[in-house]
Amino acid sequence: MRLRLFALLLACCAPGVAGASEASERAARDLQRIDAALAAMPAQRPGAVDLYVVGFAGDGNEQVFGNEVAYLRTLMAQRHGNEGRTLVLANRPDARRREDTPLATLDNLRHALAGIAATMDPEEDLLLVYLASHGTARHQLAVGQPGLFETFLKPTQLRVALDDAGIPRRVVIVSACYSGGFIPALQDAGTIVLTAARHDRTSFGCGDTESATYFGRALLVEGMNRDGGLLDAFQYARRQVARREKMDRLTPSEPQMDVGSDALARLQAWEAGAQRGPVAAYPHD
Repeated sequence: MRLRLFALLLACCAPGVAGASEASERAARDLQRIDAALAAMPAQRPGAVDLYVVGFAGDGNEQVFGNEVAYLRTLMAQRHGNEGRTLVLANRPDARRREDTPLATLDNLRHALAGIAATMDPEEDLLLVYLASHGTARHQLAVGQPGLFETFLKPTQLRVALDDAGIPRRVVIVSACYSGGFIPALQDAGTIVLTAARHDRTSFGCGDTESATYFGRALLVEGMNRDGGLLDAFQYARRQVARREKMDRLTPSEPQMDVGSDALARLQAWEAGAQRGPVAAYPHD
């Protein structure tokens, strides 16, 4: 009887043990990939403002979020002269088969931010973080990879990760439902926060049938391929999202913006020196 009970326990526990082992091994490989990406970044340029970018696709149940952060790398390199200074973390349906991109976890995000802080000149350069996922009414982002882990990212956790990295000037873009709820925890003179929705509103365009969210398409694919700066692109995205929501008879999401004066000055300095390239086509349509 004891032997049979022991066998049943092994059968019940083995999948969980295997899953934990897989997650642990993947985490170690991801840290190595992040370090390799950081080591390959171009050298920081004294006297010039460099922009470092992190893309974070949180919910791996749908491809749409991974599409946007993958495109972000192409957009920043081709259109905005940011070649080599973008690091992407992404959960997506095929991530367990493809290991070319580190998973989007809080540990990986913290590791990436610390590495970028060591690579950049924090007193001279600027960080942009783009987070895309499902958001909850409690102002948390879904962070999960099917079969490996499932959790949430809170605004305070993101703020602590940014502060601990020691990067004083940053732009944070949150593309998710209820993402306006991230603003209170992040706002200060050194931070620009752009969100896809008001704190009490949903945003639109996720799901297996979509290649980009309403906000992601309007901001990244359309707005940031136009002339003008990032805040111009955001205002364009606001108008485009409102127009599309009206056509679809949806409750307006009302994208939000909070602009810290120190971060704005640094963003404008980077934009003044950036070399604009050709329009970056969106490959996921």
